[in-house]
Amino acid sequence: MKYKFLALLLLIGAANAQEKLAITGQVPDAPGTHRFWNTENKIDFSIFAGQVAADAITTQRGLNSGFREVNPLMRPLVTRGIPGQATASALSFGAGLGTVYLLHVAHHHRAERITLRLILAGEGALVGHNIALLR
Repeated sequence: MKYKFLALLLLIGAANAQEKLAITGQVPDAPGTHRFWNTENKIDFSIFAGQVAADAITTQRGLNSGFREVNPLMRPLVTRGIPGQATASALSFGAGLGTVYLLHVAHHHRAERITLRLILAGEGALVGHNIALLR
């Protein structure tokens, strides 16, 4: 008798809980979309542009001091002087911007923010490494 009563209470409680979950007439809040060129992205891409410029300057100073470009994809460009370095910098900036924009268009907003922050961290580490080598 005791077990039947507990089973009955359990079934009533489960049925009661299910009724509360099924609320009709309300649409759940959809995650908000944001524009690509919001203030956060403008600031982040400005920082990225500054890091790319610092990378270009430190790379050319390193090459003039006898160092060698480590990146085999950019080596043919940066060894051609300032025009090649400008091309390499534009390609790097465009690749970062394009990657983040594709994630934005695909509605992967969290991945968009994480990717942009990883790009900023990586570029900052490269600039810091170049500065440390030049000292």
